[in-house]
Amino acid sequence: MENLFGKLKNDMKKGLEEGLAAIMKGANVVSVKMSELSEEGKRQYKLFNLHVKLRDELNALGDLAYDALKNMRSLDEDKKIRVSYLKIKKLEWQIGKIKHNQKIKKAASKKTAKKTASAASVKKPKKKTKKQAKA
Repeated sequence: MENLFGKLKNDMKKGLEEGLAAIMKGANVVSVKMSELSEEGKRQYKLFNLHVKLRDELNALGDLAYDALKNMRSLDEDKKIRVSYLKIKKLEWQIGKIKHNQKIKKAASKKTAKKTASAASVKKPKKKTKKQAKA
C-alpha cells in the first residue's frame, strides 16, 4: 500500500510541476502579446493625434488663405501661410515615419526648430531650365 501511495504522490507531484510549467509558459506568451498590443495601441494613438493636428492645421491654412485673398494680399508673401505650410509638411513627415514604424527624434530645443523653419522659408524654388520649359 505504501508503495502505491508513494507512486501516486510522485505522479501527482510530477503532474503539478508540469501543469505549473505550462501555465507559466502560457503566461509568458500572454505577456509578450499584451506588450505588442500595447505598443501598437500607442502607435495608433499617436497616429490619430497627428491626423487631428494635421486637419486643424489645414483648416487654419485655409482660413489664412481666405483672409489673405479677401484683403487682396499675395499668398506668396504672407509669412503666416508659409509657417502654416511648414507645420503641415512636418506633420505629414511625422505621420509617414509612424506609418513605416520608424522612431521620430524630438528636436533638441525650440530655438533649433525655429532656426530650421526660418532657414527653410528663405529658400527659393529653382528656376526651370530651357529643357524643362519646353516639356
